[in-house]
Amino acid sequence: MNAMQKNTDAFVQLGAFMAQFGTEVPVRNESVAHNDLFYEAFKKQLQLAETHNGWFTPSNLAFALDQWGAALRRENLLDWLSAYPLEKATPQRIAVIMAGNIPLVGFHDFMSVLLCGHSVIVKQSSNDRHLLPFLAKYLEHVNPGFRGKIRFTEDRIEDYDAVIATGSNNTARYFEYYFGKKPHIIRKNRNSVAVLNGSETPDRLEALGEDIFRYFGLGCRNVSKLFVPEHYDFDILFRAVYPYKDIIEIQKYANNYDYNKAVYLMSLFKLQDNGFLMLKEDESYASPIATLFYETYSDPRGLQEKLREDAEHIQCIVAEGFPDSGIPFGHTQKPGLKDYADEVDTVDFLLKI
Repeated sequence: MNAMQKNTDAFVQLGAFMAQFGTEVPVRNESVAHNDLFYEAFKKQLQLAETHNGWFTPSNLAFALDQWGAALRRENLLDWLSAYPLEKATPQRIAVIMAGNIPLVGFHDFMSVLLCGHSVIVKQSSNDRHLLPFLAKYLEHVNPGFRGKIRFTEDRIEDYDAVIATGSNNTARYFEYYFGKKPHIIRKNRNSVAVLNGSETPDRLEALGEDIFRYFGLGCRNVSKLFVPEHYDFDILFRAVYPYKDIIEIQKYANNYDYNKAVYLMSLFKLQDNGFLMLKEDESYASPIATLFYETYSDPRGLQEKLREDAEHIQCIVAEGFPDSGIPFGHTQKPGLKDYADEVDTVDFLLKI
């Protein structure tokens, strides 16, 4: 087995390990390698992650691990990587600066660097610092070839050949200044939208609730804005997403709901509200927690052109029967390995530096 095969096999084994934690009550699989060393210890890391970051609920942690467990099956990895000449890569030192808005949000970058044969220098967000270092230890145990190729740091990053950095529009300016002279991918704020035509079934709209509420709407793939036909009946939407009502029982979400509602009411903004989600007509794409912005449209072709013009602000478009094909309802937080952030092919970048 060559190095590339060993690297791929290590991630397959890691996926099987992660899949055990894909439910709120983990289910141990005795066929998974090295559980005797890592299983109970990772349960403790999950507890630490939840304690450290109130947005990392057991449900959202389990969802993230379930998605990665499914993605890292051998057939998925081989299908993804078969398009690239990995054997031609020249080993480099790649700095990866991660966001911390949702659990393991930087994992795809981390994995891509290692599968391309490079070394990775990881600077994590303080909001998500417990899971990835532990999973990296599992990888190193499965494949000793990764030892010495994975480094985590909280210090200023130096001695690197290229960088992948994810952050806000404000931090992106800093990233451009500091890293701009080296090969780089720098990601800024993006949000996702849904286009409704008024004929969606209750099941489709309930699935849209997953795109809105998963991770409390904190991910760039979460729907933060709707485009609806003129005179759209929002009661239909509110009835469909009612099963997500218990989200208001999460204290951090409730605090944001109360605060944003108070601000809107004091500003005399017109709102529609169902007790756990507010709808506000607004041209912006980035809505606050517990708020969904919307705009109306009359011409689908005109809306299509608007979305093309605003593409740099948009991560995903959820739609059915819209002129451009969109992501199915309920699937924004279920990306495949080929679904690159900002549509920038990370592996292609890593192979050409």
